[in-house]
Amino acid sequence: MSVARVIKAMPTLLRVGVAETVAYRAEFIVWVLTTTQPLIMMSLMTFITREQSFGGYDAKQFVAYYMANLIVRQLTGNWVAWQMMEEVRMGTLAMRLLRPIHPFFAYLASQAAAIPFRAVIALPLAIILLVSSGAETLPHAGYQLALAPVSIFLAWLIAFAVMYALGCLAFFLTQATGIGDVYFGLFSLFSGYLLPLDLMPHPIAVIADYTPFKYMMYVPLQFLTRAQTVESCLHLLAGQAIWLVISIALAMVMWRRGIKRFESVGT
Repeated sequence: MSVARVIKAMPTLLRVGVAETVAYRAEFIVWVLTTTQPLIMMSLMTFITREQSFGGYDAKQFVAYYMANLIVRQLTGNWVAWQMMEEVRMGTLAMRLLRPIHPFFAYLASQAAAIPFRAVIALPLAIILLVSSGAETLPHAGYQLALAPVSIFLAWLIAFAVMYALGCLAFFLTQATGIGDVYFGLFSLFSGYLLPLDLMPHPIAVIADYTPFKYMMYVPLQFLTRAQTVESCLHLLAGQAIWLVISIALAMVMWRRGIKRFESVGT
């Protein structure tokens, strides 16, 4: 499959993704509303720090952290694993295999098409709260603000590749959906989703350095909420680039091994 074919097909795949999002808007809205954990944690932590700081964070810094957390979560989250599991279970994945585009890119376009819809719902609330409560705590360096979208984009790609690999477990397990609960538990613990990693027990913070979860959430949060030097920004982006390569490689290996089992079941 050539790169030119993928590029040529991408606009059509994106239009299809938009149509799917609109067609299943009820499920989409439910998914968005279930990713509001940062708002709950923000309420809890601002209550705790109403009189004194906690771990070097005051109330305004927690507001900024969790509002940025909400933005990153909405812009990088995806449900491709559950989509793949359902298609494998129902056998409808076979239709994708007849198309000249690798399913990886078809799923990627489908998930990318939903990002503007998630942004429309999540960003206004986050921006209002940031401006009113936590804006003065945010970094203002031009290079950092310019690199923040790059970090968020890399985080989205890592999250997609990891979830794609997770979806491939449906080729090997009859009930793979339970794995999603384990995944979310690990993500919440090691990504900084529930608490900043510098407030977590030291062993958790150390382990997080060797997982992709940190690079899906905590790294882009550093760009959005903590002042960084140019060298630090490049170091963080390099870590994301490394995990992106690892995640895509894992996704492709899982797909190649899994699709053989899918074909054998279908014969």
